[in-house]
Amino acid sequence: MTTQPSSSRPSQADLDAAMLLLSRLGISPGDLQQTAPAGPPAPTFAEYIPVVSEAVSAGTRRVYASYWNRVLAEWGHRRLDEPDPTEIKRLAEHVKANVVTRRNARGGRSAAEHLIAALRCLYHHAVADGHLAEADNPARKVAKPRRLPSTRRAVPDTRLAEINQVAATTGDDPALDCLLLRLHTETACRRGGALALRPADLDPDQCLIMLHEKGGTVRWQPVSPTLMRHLQQHVEERPAAPTTPLLRYRNGKTDHLSPL
Repeated sequence: MTTQPSSSRPSQADLDAAMLLLSRLGISPGDLQQTAPAGPPAPTFAEYIPVVSEAVSAGTRRVYASYWNRVLAEWGHRRLDEPDPTEIKRLAEHVKANVVTRRNARGGRSAAEHLIAALRCLYHHAVADGHLAEADNPARKVAKPRRLPSTRRAVPDTRLAEINQVAATTGDDPALDCLLLRLHTETACRRGGALALRPADLDPDQCLIMLHEKGGTVRWQPVSPTLMRHLQQHVEERPAAPTTPLLRYRNGKTDHLSPL
């Protein structure tokens, strides 16, 4: 007897028999398409936040830790798939209304924005780990507060001159203070970028310095011949190995120069 190939279509008799069986069971073909195998329940916030906290960078953890703690206090016992977008928005408004007031406060907008960002980070990992589908991510459906225009302004030339004057005539190491100010003025580098500068990062031929800044960013920055000369002079007067911090006190220590 010839065996029917498995790739061939079922006969009409087979289809009729299958439809009859489904009809007797009270099941429609649509029910079979919509039914998906049930997965394990999503973890609670108390279970999952420590997992994500260990997976992110130290900088991300520092920014989001206080907001994850707030989520733990409010929803620690709940599963990730329980809160809806409205509840997230309500929590953001609660954080916004109860933010600690400071001189540079802007109505709690930043706190609400960071809370939503912290939840987006949490749910991004939850989607990647298969705890819920991207379409079920409630944090993506909550808009962040609109940012107000920045209040930061450049330091006026007269004020900058006063700062340099004070640095040059006071303090326990005016030479180092003035060099730091000149470096920041010319390059606008972050504090961490200045303190990570090494003798090996100087290119006197092209008047360039290599800056290692936030987030692992590395860039070559042009500087004036005057600044380059003073940086080289600093290395000569306060010797440092090529791959150690360039900026240091007269005794060679850099203990109190570590970035925040």
